Amino acid sequence: MYRIQTLNKISPLGLELFPSGKYEVGDEVANPDAILVRSADLHKVRLAPSVLAIARAGAGVNNIPLPACSERGIVVFNTPGANANAVKELAIAALLLSSRNILGGWNWGETLSGKDENVPELVEKVKSRFEGPELRGKTLGVVGLGAIGVMVANDAVALGMKVAGYDPYISVEAAWSLSREVERADTLEGLLARSDYVTLHLPLSDTTKGLLNAEKFGLMKKGARVINLARGALVNEADMIEALDTDRLASYVTDFPTAVLLNCKKAVCIPHLGASTPEAEDNCAVMAVKQLVDYLESGIVRNSVNFPRCKLEFRSPCRLLVANRNIPNMVGQITTLLAAATINITDLINHHLGEYAYNIIDTEQPIPQDLVEKIKAIDGVVRVRELTQK
Repeated sequence: MYRIQTLNKISPLGLELFPSGKYEVGDEVANPDAILVRSADLHKVRLAPSVLAIARAGAGVNNIPLPACSERGIVVFNTPGANANAVKELAIAALLLSSRNILGGWNWGETLSGKDENVPELVEKVKSRFEGPELRGKTLGVVGLGAIGVMVANDAVALGMKVAGYDPYISVEAAWSLSREVERADTLEGLLARSDYVTLHLPLSDTTKGLLNAEKFGLMKKGARVINLARGALVNEADMIEALDTDRLASYVTDFPTAVLLNCKKAVCIPHLGASTPEAEDNCAVMAVKQLVDYLESGIVRNSVNFPRCKLEFRSPCRLLVANRNIPNMVGQITTLLAAATINITDLINHHLGEYAYNIIDTEQPIPQDLVEKIKAIDGVVRVRELTQK
């Protein structure tokens, strides 16, 4: 029986995918094998020694203590692309909000209550105050061409926009999905200089924090518009306010309101609605649950942010799973111990991601507990699991 602790409300469409009779699932589950989470802050939670994996029903993992999890061999999953369509649709809406001053017109319309027969005349007098340019023929710069960025770029092409994309780490899968009409920008600076609109679709890290700042705004066209539905800290807020107040930029649409931005007339603040659709919540939950089941029952790793993708069909009677630091001779030490114990390896796969590596080793014989302990004792090994084919 696998034990799954839920720390937020998770879509039933996901939860029902846990095989009946094999899983105990709930927010009160003690000593869980895995944790299923959306927004709960795990930095403040003591993770039980039993925890093997954490699945985040969403893309960002800022609420999960990744270094501590990696050191303990806890595999952290996210669900990239599961909410992509929801965020893409909001990005298209944000383009229009940034350009046509819909919000300003709406707010002005609210002041007409009680004006009755004078409304049509007043509308004709002030409508020019809310004039804004069309999207067609303008250039959109997309920073980050993952699942969301690719969808935004392709739909912007369909709207008649010229689109340029910048992503030095674009995946082969994303490249195949990208419209041939999307031009490649060799540098971020080059993309910013040519764009009428810039939209951000990349993760927050030490290298991307404050990616857009006063220096970058100085490179952009006067009156350009910026959309940020990714992470608030990607944009230097003080520099953004200065750029808006001095008319360097025309508009900033963000999904991450702050007290300062809410008081800025040229900032359109959306209350973190990027993935707030029932479809996105369902998709994220389904993907997260499937990944947990695959990992717990077969040791397969897909969409982990701290351990490498590793998949091997489970055809042998027994399976050994080893997570270790990415240092020389780890596989050699493990296989030497198995050979000394006359354990026959039928298949093996090893991959690494950054500082850590992961091994799936299939064997014909069960691994004795004393041998498991010897493997655990190898310097650099952080987690060892055994599975038996049912």
